[in-house]
Amino acid sequence: MTTVAIAYHSGYGHTEVLAQKVAEGVRDAGQTAVLLKIDNAAQDFAPLIEEATKADAIIFGAPTYMGDVSGVFKVFADATAGAWFTGAWKDKLAAGFTNSHSFAGDKLHALNSLAILAAQHGMNWVSLGVSAPAVTAAERGPDSLNRVGAFLGLAAQSDNASPEITPPAGDRETARLLGERVAKAAVRWTAGAEAADLAKAA
Repeated sequence: MTTVAIAYHSGYGHTEVLAQKVAEGVRDAGQTAVLLKIDNAAQDFAPLIEEATKADAIIFGAPTYMGDVSGVFKVFADATAGAWFTGAWKDKLAAGFTNSHSFAGDKLHALNSLAILAAQHGMNWVSLGVSAPAVTAAERGPDSLNRVGAFLGLAAQSDNASPEITPPAGDRETARLLGERVAKAAVRWTAGAEAADLAKAA
């Protein structure tokens, strides 16, 4: 069984809702999900980084604040430099998700930051893999999958309301599909790596 770590920061609970749905998708694929919550910039990140290092894939999640990932997530990202020096995350799979109040909000910039973090570590990025709704923008309701039309990763939208009711069902399901996609990709990836190792040993 493969393991997918979900390393995320959530300022008001909305991004945490998505992280939980991503984890649900991983479990729906029959694999193990490990939620790694980044609470604050002053915490000891070593246990989170250690758990992420054990995983076959890491999905990064952060809210978009002022057009980029939250400052707390950035502190965590900087703390992964030790893993970078040793190549601990090299060749793992990676993916990402973000959330903000507006439909655009420069969320793509935040997703780019997550993808670049993965690239710095030599990881292999898995895109969202969910088509945007084939309807007019006016017809995209709260149940629509990938309703903002992002493809690098999940870009969700939440209103200024309780995380119990927002982000809406479509964004939550898109998050679940991302987790499922990464988990299935991780199964294939690790199986291929194991086959290659066996071939070398033969």
